[in-house]
Amino acid sequence: MPLKTKIFKTVDAIPKSYWDSLNCTNNIYYSPEFLKAFELANADIEFNYIFILKEGKAVAFANTQIVTIGIKTITKNIAMASGLRRIVNNMFCYNHIKVLFCGNVFLSGEYGTFLKEGEPKVKTFKAIAKAVKKLYRCKRLSTIFIKDFEDESLYITDHLKAFDYASMHVEPNMIIHLDSAWNSFEDYTSALKSKYRVKANRADAKSELLEVKNFSKEDIEFYKDELQSLYQNTIDNADFNAQILNLNTYIHLKNTFGALFTVKGYFLDGKLVGFLSAMQNKNHLDAHFIGIDYSSNKTYGIYTRILNDYVRLGIETKSSQINLGRTASEIKSTLGAQPKTLTCYCRHKYGLPNKILKPFIKNVHIKTFKQHQPFK
Repeated sequence: MPLKTKIFKTVDAIPKSYWDSLNCTNNIYYSPEFLKAFELANADIEFNYIFILKEGKAVAFANTQIVTIGIKTITKNIAMASGLRRIVNNMFCYNHIKVLFCGNVFLSGEYGTFLKEGEPKVKTFKAIAKAVKKLYRCKRLSTIFIKDFEDESLYITDHLKAFDYASMHVEPNMIIHLDSAWNSFEDYTSALKSKYRVKANRADAKSELLEVKNFSKEDIEFYKDELQSLYQNTIDNADFNAQILNLNTYIHLKNTFGALFTVKGYFLDGKLVGFLSAMQNKNHLDAHFIGIDYSSNKTYGIYTRILNDYVRLGIETKSSQINLGRTASEIKSTLGAQPKTLTCYCRHKYGLPNKILKPFIKNVHIKTFKQHQPFK
């Protein structure tokens, strides 16, 4: 049976029957309400929603965004020979490039494509790849980036190599698996080896002057500029970030998902100096973006307190696991987080530049880190 493609530019244009056919909206990240929050608040991004149809019914979905990134942002923190870095920078004229992301550019994990149960996965995924190709043929962009796939999906996604994509590992998601017997943070710390328990308790002691507040939708609106500024601090401190999120997104998420979406503010002498955000997706808790006033971080341990509070939040919500996301992998491993490997695929729109780009991608190496084993 031939598969057809339908592409929408807004969530509101997608027929409800497509979501019903896929039966995917019990996962928040595939729900139209979640996707619309990002669309509403980030007008500088071009969103496209791809549906693969069989006999008029949706059998697969892909979420894409077209964003603009400075090429030096991409190459400056990648381990590569300086000569190769110069070649790549010159190839893009040290300029900004338009990148088509397939997958949610604001989430770390396999949340960009959905294949309906019972359908031939390789066939429907190839149909998505063809739809992405059709999409970038009629767009002024140079690079296509399809993200983030776990090892269990590679037997499907490696078919992208037939479309001339190169694969690359990116920093892993750091996952803490929670024991259902833990009813409090003290239960969790009791399961740690002595030096890690001391470390966790020290983080709490160092940050005891911080006042922590659960933010309502009105609080997010009131402190929006400060939240955006603190978030920008973490972006400036990061090795790589594809796109800056407009935190008006959080107002929409809080309004739609209520208690499932958490924003906590950290105050020092009445001044907002940090925040965390997290989404409860069924029995998983996912850390989203954070923000930190780095001038106060060393003295008051804002970041380590935020990590402790993610554990607290996971236990309070009776989650089976906490996804702490990428970056700072070693310190997250001291809390018990284990790496979950992620693979992405990349290609240049045109054949000749893609031949040059492929060896560059193969030379990309993720940062190594010491994996701690903190549990008894």
